[in-house]
Amino acid sequence: MEHVFAYIISLGAAVMMPILFTIIGLCIGMKFGKALKSGLFVGVGFIGLNVVTKLLTDNFTSPLESISDLYQLALKVFDMGWPAAAAVAYNTAVGALIIPILLGVNFLLLITKCTRTVNIDLWNYWHFAFIGAVVYFVMGQSLAWGYFAAIVCYVLTLVMADFTAEKFQKHYALPGISIPQPFCQSFTPFAVLINKGLNMIPGFSKLDVDAEGLKRKFGVLGEPLVLGVIVGALIGIAAQLDIKQILALGVTMGAVMELIPRITSLFIDGLKPIAEKTQEVVKRKFKGKKIYIGMSPALVIGHPTTLVCSVILIPVILAVAVVLPGNQFLPLASLAGMFYLFPLILPFTKGNVVKSLIVGFIALVAGLYFVTDMAPAFTQAAHEVYAATKNDAAKIPDGFEAGALDFASSLFGWVIYKCVASLEWIGAGVLTLITVGMVVWNRMRIVKEEKSE
Repeated sequence: MEHVFAYIISLGAAVMMPILFTIIGLCIGMKFGKALKSGLFVGVGFIGLNVVTKLLTDNFTSPLESISDLYQLALKVFDMGWPAAAAVAYNTAVGALIIPILLGVNFLLLITKCTRTVNIDLWNYWHFAFIGAVVYFVMGQSLAWGYFAAIVCYVLTLVMADFTAEKFQKHYALPGISIPQPFCQSFTPFAVLINKGLNMIPGFSKLDVDAEGLKRKFGVLGEPLVLGVIVGALIGIAAQLDIKQILALGVTMGAVMELIPRITSLFIDGLKPIAEKTQEVVKRKFKGKKIYIGMSPALVIGHPTTLVCSVILIPVILAVAVVLPGNQFLPLASLAGMFYLFPLILPFTKGNVVKSLIVGFIALVAGLYFVTDMAPAFTQAAHEVYAATKNDAAKIPDGFEAGALDFASSLFGWVIYKCVASLEWIGAGVLTLITVGMVVWNRMRIVKEEKSE
């Protein structure tokens, strides 16, 4: 079984997800042609995202490293990017069987009415495997501790997916969908608390500007495309490049801003028919009971407010990372992860650019500290994986520690890691109480809603 799942994972999201969604489509009664087309749209979407991500990292990593050298930014945590985190996640004893184990947990919670989400976003299970792998190595290669950490993260994420589902569906007009991805969900507490705090400030409501409002207010300068060109050019200027390279960086960043929403439309074209058909089956089989289909946040990262906030936040957080006391992490290879901060922030800020920027900024500053604090454990895990597999994605440059925006800057991941690594059994007890408490609360909420339906 371990070899089977290792092989499936090695296919990559662009191959694995079309096969998976085609099979799901057939299982829920879709015609083969329609199911295959939906699956292929999802695969093409992943390839498109990979191309855009590579475009961003290939073109901006070198200028940002030049900026680091020019201004002598000696930060010891090297940005490995999400591929290194995924390599560490899946190339361990924890990662090998993470998918069947967590699917079993999901099924158990579903039949006991403790969740409404069926998490079919299998590629992003690497997030759960990552925190499990880090804890596995920190705790002396203990499988029990590794799976404990992964399962706690998974259960908390399912509960949060249920909690945010209705707001998510309403904001993005995607009925029946929830987002059980822990990186995105870890920003929900920031969104809820900071949004409430901002609403208490007199007159703050006058700053209610969404992406369309930004276009009306600033004209062409409010377009994500143009903002991308400006930010890209500013990075080129800061790196002291020549005019040709500055203009090329500007157009490249603009291209990323323009291409992402077009690519995400492919995910919607692929996933919407499956989601709609699944809802039909659920209504028929479960007599109208709500079931959410857990899908990738890649569905919605092309939202205009997400693009505007991301492109503004990139230079801001780079500047802040340099002067932030105690921080040792400069996001470079992880820049593409910036787009995934906002999918579950926007439903709470209602797409308000100012609010979303404030929430994203505060959450990301906290995330820099999380990455810095977890770096020794991430480094240990990466060294162990590289020694065993010789996977270049897990190779760390000499003199550096390992870090990544996704998933090492996650609130969920850091809290689980800190509780286990620092408090061991006491921390495990605290995490168990929190997890059980949230599951019981979620079940009470589901049962109450079912009685009123």
